[in-house]
Amino acid sequence: MDNCKPCGGAIPLCMVGEFDLPEEIIDRKVTKMKMISPSNRAVDVGQTLNDKEYIGMCRREVMDDFLRKRAKSLGTNLVNGLFMKLEDPGQGNGAITIHYNDYEADSKVGEPKTMEVDCIIGADGANSRVAKNIDAGEYDYAIAFQERIKIPDEKMEYYKDLAEMYVGDDVSPDFYGWVFPKYDHVAVGTGTVVNKTAIKTYQAAMRKRAEEKCAGGKIIRVEAHPIPEHPRPRRVQGRVTLVGDAAGYVTKCSGEGIYFAAKSGRMAAEAVVERSENGTKEVDESDLRLYLDKWDRKYWATYKVLDILQKVFYRSNPAREAFVEMCADEYVQKMTFDSYLYKTVVPGNPLDDMKLLGNTVASIVRANALRAAGKSQVNV
Repeated sequence: MDNCKPCGGAIPLCMVGEFDLPEEIIDRKVTKMKMISPSNRAVDVGQTLNDKEYIGMCRREVMDDFLRKRAKSLGTNLVNGLFMKLEDPGQGNGAITIHYNDYEADSKVGEPKTMEVDCIIGADGANSRVAKNIDAGEYDYAIAFQERIKIPDEKMEYYKDLAEMYVGDDVSPDFYGWVFPKYDHVAVGTGTVVNKTAIKTYQAAMRKRAEEKCAGGKIIRVEAHPIPEHPRPRRVQGRVTLVGDAAGYVTKCSGEGIYFAAKSGRMAAEAVVERSENGTKEVDESDLRLYLDKWDRKYWATYKVLDILQKVFYRSNPAREAFVEMCADEYVQKMTFDSYLYKTVVPGNPLDDMKLLGNTVASIVRANALRAAGKSQVNV
C-alpha cells in the first residue's frame, strides 16, 4: 500500500473542504501560474484570486496514505492485496466471489485467496482489472511522463507558490508540459495521446524549456502512467461499477482526475448506502445506475466543453499562441479559476461573455491565418 501513484498532484480548493483534507497533506499552495506559449511568451495567471484561494499541490503517496488511514479509523477493513479476477459480476442473486493475492505477510509473491462480497466499486485506475472483468470496453489514453527534480533552494524559492504550464509542438502535439512545485522538489512532465512512442523526446524538450529555472537539479524519481481520455463504454454490470480513472473520468485539456476520482467514489458509495437502505438489502444494477445518472447529469457538459477546447487550441502552435494570448484576459482568468476551484459553472456577465466570444473568434481566426501562412511558406 506504499505505492506512489504517478500524478501531477493538483487539487482544487473545493476538494479540501468537501473531503475534509488537513492542511498538512498539502505541500504547496499555488497562487500564481505562468502559461508559456510555443514562442516562450509568458502570461501570468492568478491575478483574480483572493488571499484565501489557492490550488493545492500534494504528493499522492502522502494524500492516499491519509485517506486510507482515515477510512480504517471509520471501520473500513483494509486488505493489502492485488485483485486478480471475479467469477460473476453479480447479475444474479448471491455473493460475488473475487480472487486476489494477499500480501499481508509481506510476501513478494502474494498468497492466492478468495473473498465473497455483495457489491464491487472498481477504483483500480487506468489499467483497471475490474473493468476488464465486466468487459467495460477500451478507451483511448494519454501517456504522462514525469520526473521529480530536487533543485537548489534558491531555485525552489521561485516555485514556492508558482506552477508553470508550457504548450508547443516540442513538448506535446496535443497536451501541455508542466512544472509543479512539491514539498522540497518540482515535478516536471508532459503527456500525449497521438504520439506515445515519442514521450521521452517530448520530456527532453520540456526539460530544455525549463532548463534555466531548474539548473543544478537532480532527478530523484521518474514516473509514467496512462491517463484515460474519455469514459469507458460500460461503467456498470450487475453489482459492479467503476469510478475514477477506472471509469475514464479524466478531463481533456487540463488532464485533471483527482477531484473527479474522489467525487465519483463518494457518489457511488452514496448510491449504495441509499439504495441498500444502510446495508439492510441487496443492491442491483439499477441501483448503481442511480450514481451514473447523477454523474452524467452533473459533469457531462464539463467534459464536453474541455474536449472542444483541447481540439480547438491544442491542434497547432498558432492556436496555442492564441490560447496563451487569451489567458492574459482578466475575465478569462476569473471564469477559469472559479470553475476549477469550485467545480461550478459561474454565471458570467452577458457583456463580458460577448466580448470573450469576440476575442475567442478573433484569436482562432489569427491562429488559422498564421497556420495557413506557415503552410504556404513550407510549400514555396
